[in-house]
Amino acid sequence: MKPKDLIKILKAVPETRLRIFPLAHELVGGNGGIDPAKVAFHQKELTEAVEEAKAYSASTNEAVKCLKEMAQS
Repeated sequence: MKPKDLIKILKAVPETRLRIFPLAHELVGGNGGIDPAKVAFHQKELTEAVEEAKAYSASTNEAVKCLKEMAQS
């Protein structure tokens, strides 16, 4: 793969807005800490958001690994 091919591929990757960040704001209680009742209420959504963030992290790590390998070759 040539660098110009990689650049074309990377430009085609859509922006990602992980759900975990806005959800974290929703979980804050009146005292500024995480509200356990809100966590319980949003448990399914929270679990899905965490899985989404983990998958994104794994994909990002794989992309970084590939870029490093390309740079060393």
